[in-house]
Amino acid sequence: MHPHEAAPGGSLVVVIAMLAAVAVYVGPAVANRRQRPWPAYRSVLWSAGIACLGIAAAPGLTGQVTSFVGHTVDHILVGMLAPLLIALSAPVTLALRTLDPVPARRISRLLGRRAVRFVTHPITALVLYAGGMWALYTTDIFRSMHENTLLAALVHVHFFFAGYLFTAAVAAVDPTPHRHRHAYRAVVLAAALAAHGILAKFLFAHPPAGVSGSSAEAGSMLMYYAGDAIDAVLIVVVCGQWFRATRPRAAATPRRPLIRFPQPSDR
Repeated sequence: MHPHEAAPGGSLVVVIAMLAAVAVYVGPAVANRRQRPWPAYRSVLWSAGIACLGIAAAPGLTGQVTSFVGHTVDHILVGMLAPLLIALSAPVTLALRTLDPVPARRISRLLGRRAVRFVTHPITALVLYAGGMWALYTTDIFRSMHENTLLAALVHVHFFFAGYLFTAAVAAVDPTPHRHRHAYRAVVLAAALAAHGILAKFLFAHPPAGVSGSSAEAGSMLMYYAGDAIDAVLIVVVCGQWFRATRPRAAATPRRPLIRFPQPSDR
């Protein structure tokens, strides 16, 4: 791998972008706390997710351009941990609660569009998430991204959004046009766990081009165990939702959904 020189002031730009992203979320949450209180832990989750992206983006901070282990750290931060934290912070729900009616309705209509429904489907999200990882490490993309800054940026953008779409589809914390059962989402999650685990073992035995055997072993082991730890959190989230949905409880008025997506029976 060939190291890239960090651009002057790159770290400052990253810090400013992080602070702006945190302010965009925390600002409305605090401003509307009297009318509709927003859980503080969700703001913490959002801020932690943004911090993960900032750490990965900071020039040279994880050594991502000089070692496979550093690249793996980026992979975990950008493609797994940051998407999990940000998805659990429920940004769409916060936007619908705090925005004026007109932009909130625009978001609702956007979420109901056919293209959005397609990419947010659990199966589609799984293919983008797991398929993207396998394509990166089993083709020339991995080698090329370390020689092309733009390609490296595109790979990281794909990793984040694919990871977010997958996590959001499985965790279903925000409003979603898909009403899949917990068992369905659990099966999709299990498939992702298998794909990620097999990939880590594959890289352990078959290092990517330009990566030494010892570096590949260390990186793949980190990918395997750190990935399992993050996936365990997602498992707890899905199982917790499943338990709450099936346990006996006293009759109560069901909560009104923030968005009612059109169903086939409505047409």
